[in-house]
Amino acid sequence: MEKTKKIKIFIGLFYLVVICLFLYFFFSKFSFQDLTSYDFIKENRFYLFELKNSNLILLSIIFLFLIILWVFPFLGFGSPVALLGGFIFGKWIGTLIVILGLSIGATFLYLFGNYFLKDLIREKFLNKYKNLEIKFKKSEFIYLLIYRFIGGIPWQLSCLLPTIFNVKVSNFFFATLLGIIPQIFLGVSIGSGLEKIIDQNSDIPSVMDIIFSADIYIPILAFFGLILISFFLRKTFYKN
Repeated sequence: MEKTKKIKIFIGLFYLVVICLFLYFFFSKFSFQDLTSYDFIKENRFYLFELKNSNLILLSIIFLFLIILWVFPFLGFGSPVALLGGFIFGKWIGTLIVILGLSIGATFLYLFGNYFLKDLIREKFLNKYKNLEIKFKKSEFIYLLIYRFIGGIPWQLSCLLPTIFNVKVSNFFFATLLGIIPQIFLGVSIGSGLEKIIDQNSDIPSVMDIIFSADIYIPILAFFGLILISFFLRKTFYKN
C-alpha cells in the first residue's frame, strides 16, 4: 500500500511539472488573445497548409508524435486532436493519423498502467466492472472492440481498465484502432468542415452560418446518432 501511494504521488507530481512547463512555454509564445483571434487562426491555417503542401510526410509524423504525447503522458482525450487533425489534414488523412496516434498513445498508457498501477486499478474498479471480466474471457478481442466502440467511460480510465483483465497488448491496440474509427471520423469531419468555412470567409462567420453548413451539421447529426446507438448498447454491455 505504501508503494502504491508513492507511485501515485510520483505520477501526480510528474504530470503537474510537465503540464506546467508546457503551459509556460506555450503561453510565452502565444497569448490567450492570439488564440481567440480569427486573424491569428487564418494566418496560421495558411502557414500549416504551406507546410503540408511542401512536406506532408514530415508534418504527418510530427502531428502523429504529438498525438501520442497528448495521450501519454499528458492524459489527453480524442476530441481536440480529432478536430485539429481534420482542420489540418482533411477527413481521410486526418482520420488515419489521429486514429493511429490515439491507438499508440492508448497502448503506451495501457502498458504503463499494467506495469505500475494494476493493483491499484483492481482495488478501485474490479468489483464495479466484474461482469466485464467474464465477457473478456469469452472473446477478448471482440469484447474489447465493442468496449472501445460504445465508450461511456472517460478515455484515460478506459485505457487503464483492461489491465484488470490481462488482455493481450496486440488485442488492445487493434481493438482500439478499429473501435474508435466512427467517433474519430466524425470529429475529424467537423474539423475539416471548420477549415472550409474559415477558408471561404475573410471575416469571422456567425454561429448560425457555421451550424447550418452541411460540412458541420451532417457530421454533428451523425455524431448524435452514434451517441444514441452507443447509449443503448451500453445498457446491454455493462449490465451485470
